[in-house]
Amino acid sequence: MDSSEDRAGHSDGEDSMGALVSQVSQQLTQLVRDELRLAQAEMTQKGKRFGLGGGLFGGAGVVTLLALQALAATAIAALALVLPVWAAALITTGVLLAIAAVLAVVGKKQVGQATPPAPEQAIDSVKADVAEIKERTHR
Repeated sequence: MDSSEDRAGHSDGEDSMGALVSQVSQQLTQLVRDELRLAQAEMTQKGKRFGLGGGLFGGAGVVTLLALQALAATAIAALALVLPVWAAALITTGVLLAIAAVLAVVGKKQVGQATPPAPEQAIDSVKADVAEIKERTHR
């Protein structure tokens, strides 16, 4: 037997190749784990910021609602300079209801265009892919 072969009949080159493959596999596994940990940490941080941002947007919405109520009161007070208070309040209420109706109609139209909530283009694409695969396997 040659001195470069061990008792199992493997040369030193084969042993070192096996060790390299094993080492690469271990390093790749460790790299994937490290990347997943990094992604998890990043998503956790972004989730916290998203939650904080959502809360701040909610607070802004509440303050905006209060400002709109103050604006309505201001409109009533301004109209009350030339009309009785009840008429000023009635006119302001009518204008706000008209705005709400327009917003509701536009919103309903947008929701109608979004239904059904299934991703139709993606479903059609998958169906086409399946049909193509079936056709190629039957050839």
